[in-house]
Amino acid sequence: MAATAPRLIVRTFNKIHRAGLTRFDPEIFRVADDVSEGAHAILLRSHKLTEADVPVMCRSIARCGAGTNNCNVPRMTELGVPVFNTPGANANAVKELVLCGLFLASRGIMQGAFKMDALHAEGTAHDQIEKVKAQFGGRELAGKTLGVVGLGAIGAAVLKAALDLKMDVIGFDPALSVEAALKLPGHRMTMVDSLEDLVAASDYVSLHAPAVDSTKGMISADVLKRAKKDVCLLNFARGELVDEAALSSFYDSGATGSYVCDFAVGPSLSARPNVVVLPHLGASTEEAEENAAAMAAETTALYLQTGTIRDSVNFPTTTLPARGDAVQRVCVVNENRPGMLGEILSVFGNAGINIVQQINTSRGDLAYNVIDIERLSSFEDVHFKSWDALQFLLTSIDGIKSTRYIHGTPSSAKHGGYAVNFQGQVFGIGSQYAPTLPSFGELAARADDACGEAATA
Repeated sequence: MAATAPRLIVRTFNKIHRAGLTRFDPEIFRVADDVSEGAHAILLRSHKLTEADVPVMCRSIARCGAGTNNCNVPRMTELGVPVFNTPGANANAVKELVLCGLFLASRGIMQGAFKMDALHAEGTAHDQIEKVKAQFGGRELAGKTLGVVGLGAIGAAVLKAALDLKMDVIGFDPALSVEAALKLPGHRMTMVDSLEDLVAASDYVSLHAPAVDSTKGMISADVLKRAKKDVCLLNFARGELVDEAALSSFYDSGATGSYVCDFAVGPSLSARPNVVVLPHLGASTEEAEENAAAMAAETTALYLQTGTIRDSVNFPTTTLPARGDAVQRVCVVNENRPGMLGEILSVFGNAGINIVQQINTSRGDLAYNVIDIERLSSFEDVHFKSWDALQFLLTSIDGIKSTRYIHGTPSSAKHGGYAVNFQGQVFGIGSQYAPTLPSFGELAARADDACGEAATA
């Protein structure tokens, strides 16, 4: 049976760069953008994911980009499905557009170009060009101060480019990791402890933070009170970071700086000549789209073939060295609470199955285990008649979200079994070769219908 098992199905939403998708081994994976039978993994860009999109047999979701606001991450975490992103894949593309934004904010470039379009239409461009140029004077970037909010891959790239332009740079990132901090040119920049301090000292402010509850509306009326009247604001991260009403009031009060953003704005800002709006071009380069697709494909393939977790926004980073054909790998997703690890390991111990190596990691309320057990040629010497029986018991434990086993080498991943515990019921046993089970959305709807019928009975 193992020799004829179908390939793992990767469903794509949106247009994913083909060159990146070639990272999937065609002997193991089949990539499709419309699969009625479901999917073992999902890749997407801007599609807003719902439970109805996610089959019960879906092992992972990867977004070709850094932000995962459209991936319903809290719900996927509850269901035990890892969500991956591609940090840094589009960093150079966004950095270059931010640099463009700095120039657009400083030199009246767009306004001057629009004026020349009008003069050419009138037939007076040659006569008027020297007379009108004074309307579009600007300032140079060298010697000015750029405040960078968020020092991940993109923010760090912008910061370094600004230093090369001979700007002074201030950084602020309350969530900065040690790894990211070590990559910064600390001797050439200044770190501050608050957004207010950064804004007060900056001629330009570039936003590179995610849109989460703590950052939405971070450019607020209180923050803008500390800003210079000619400060230029650049937003190539998320539109929600800026309180548009507060920014509009800031300009109404006499502020003269520009706002350059990569997102649509409301009517209070859209008509202002000092507001430059781009159509979300940040990662829209051939190179960035290929990089993001390749990174998402590699991360997905690595997880499906070995259980390794990297670049996940909801699962802990987890790596267990491969032991080849000598072992069979079991991956378990469960609630992070006392006693769970003991219950999981006791299933193998009680069955007389030897554990060769294992790793247990956690992130918030979720835990993830990768367990290598001695490869069994038969079940004669253990207390289970089949893998299905063993997996059913393991998946039935209260607090287990999903279980998966991989037969030895990564190339055999498509032969492995996957099972899910959804509201106390186990799905997937014996159906590892085709993801034909319903979506999580359908299961949730059935559960709601059953509750409704019980309430009216």
